Amino acid sequence: MIIFTSHLKPGKTPVLVREGFSWGAAIFGWIWLLAQGAWVPGLLVLAGAVAAIWAVGATGSIAPLVAVFLVQGVFGRDLVRWSLGLQGYTPGLPVAAASHDGALLRLLDARVP
Repeated sequence: MIIFTSHLKPGKTPVLVREGFSWGAAIFGWIWLLAQGAWVPGLLVLAGAVAAIWAVGATGSIAPLVAVFLVQGVFGRDLVRWSLGLQGYTPGLPVAAASHDGALLRLLDARVP
């Protein structure tokens, strides 16, 4: 089972964000965040990536880049949740299901009186 957090906004379809490490965020970083609609975190991560590249040029070590990749993977989905909060979404119920569609169905089924 996969765990999702739900984010609700009146008049909008609920948004589900998967829990756990994100390989997409780790590999693509700020581009992945922008694709998820997380503009503010995406620009902040871009600034961090530029600083890491500058640190690699100054020290010759790739450790700052590896650190940025790991941090992006661990916190990428949390940054998407933060961005949803900035957009006016409120956290809802956590949902466990085998897929995104199954989780959305469970969430909508639980919300019906």
